[in-house]
Amino acid sequence: MMIHSKRTWILIVAGILLLTAILVGTAELWGRNLTALSGKGYIAVIRIDGEIYGGPAGDFLSQGGASSEEIMAELEAARKDDNAKAVLIRINTPGGSTGATQEIVEEMDKIKNAGKPIVISMGDTCASAGYWIASKGDYIFASPATLTGSIGVYIDYTNVERLAGKLGVTDEKIKSGAYKDMLSMYRPMVPEERAMLQGMVNDIYNQFVQSVAEGRHMDVAKVKTFADGRIMTGREAQNLGLVDAMGNYYDALDYAGGLVNMDGDVPVHTYDGGGSLRGFLNADIQHLGTWMGKGFADAVRSSAGTSSVSVR
Repeated sequence: MMIHSKRTWILIVAGILLLTAILVGTAELWGRNLTALSGKGYIAVIRIDGEIYGGPAGDFLSQGGASSEEIMAELEAARKDDNAKAVLIRINTPGGSTGATQEIVEEMDKIKNAGKPIVISMGDTCASAGYWIASKGDYIFASPATLTGSIGVYIDYTNVERLAGKLGVTDEKIKSGAYKDMLSMYRPMVPEERAMLQGMVNDIYNQFVQSVAEGRHMDVAKVKTFADGRIMTGREAQNLGLVDAMGNYYDALDYAGGLVNMDGDVPVHTYDGGGSLRGFLNADIQHLGTWMGKGFADAVRSSAGTSSVSVR
């Protein structure tokens, strides 16, 4: 009889604790979603982490990096989201594909043309293609020791002809034109090919410099004085006019909130670009939240067109 009574009390206490946790979690989500629904809106936060590559985002078993298609989808969502009053892009990348970078920059231009400001927050590294993207923001924050700059372009080429010969490996091709196997690692590059590739590099470099000059309101000639591939710290970049202020993510968030008259805690919102580990985890967290009794609040979140509203 005594054992049965103890079990009953344990179940009652456990039930009370579970109900309390559910109510607290639901109340928290209600508060965050009501902030978004009140008309105050939020800051859309988009993250670029890892090397930038073109193409769709992989699933959680694929390589890491930042997919241009995923980032473009998030930028488009922020542009069309009436509750997103400004956009904060957090960048932590050593660079990546120039074509993928230009796709991202084009979506950023659309956001700015829609009248929404873009604030940039640099992480540990925001170099090369990362800075190309950052330069299109309206205001750039970096830490004093952030590694940035690296404004330049290169094509990597390896020749293993002599090694292949020592191993008894020969390479034979049937090609439609003299330059169809340009950059082949099994033969030396001829002067005509080097000239073609240098022309390509110069063209992309000039596009890079022009974009930085436009974004930072500088003369092209001034940009070229330090656009020689050099890496620099955030403080050095600020001295050159490539960064506006020293500050971390929260400084950038507060600044973005101030641009759109948000006082106090600034609500933020992130988007699921689809297919990435982040999206996979977001979906699982939503399902777990529903199972834990947050389904009603999550329904409000879905109706508000959001996937993860939070307050810093």
